[in-house]
Amino acid sequence: MPDFNVVDYFFWLLLIIAFVMEVWALIDSLTVPEGAFTAAGKWRKKLWMIVLIVAAVVGAAYAVAPAALGANPIGLLIGILPVAAFLAAAVYLADVRPAVAPYKKKGGRGGSRQGPYGPW
Repeated sequence: MPDFNVVDYFFWLLLIIAFVMEVWALIDSLTVPEGAFTAAGKWRKKLWMIVLIVAAVVGAAYAVAPAALGANPIGLLIGILPVAAFLAAAVYLADVRPAVAPYKKKGGRGGSRQGPYGPW
């Protein structure tokens, strides 16, 4: 492992946090029905899945690079790819996720006894 100082570890932690956020956005998008994206006026689910998968792969590569390659985390963090991957996940979580939330399947076992206009 290369000789990192405290600042390098801090920026490496930022890369790991960004990767976790990208994975969270990807997993959340898997739980949304396909029609919810269209009903909310957003991109189709397939397009969001492609964007978020690419973001998660880029995030994973940049989060692992300091340990695997000995790369400087500060130099990695200011590159265009990790910033673009983070922004894609941030847009999904801040804009798309709240818009499709009403269309997500809620409840677990046994159902929730909810109709389209309220409980029944």
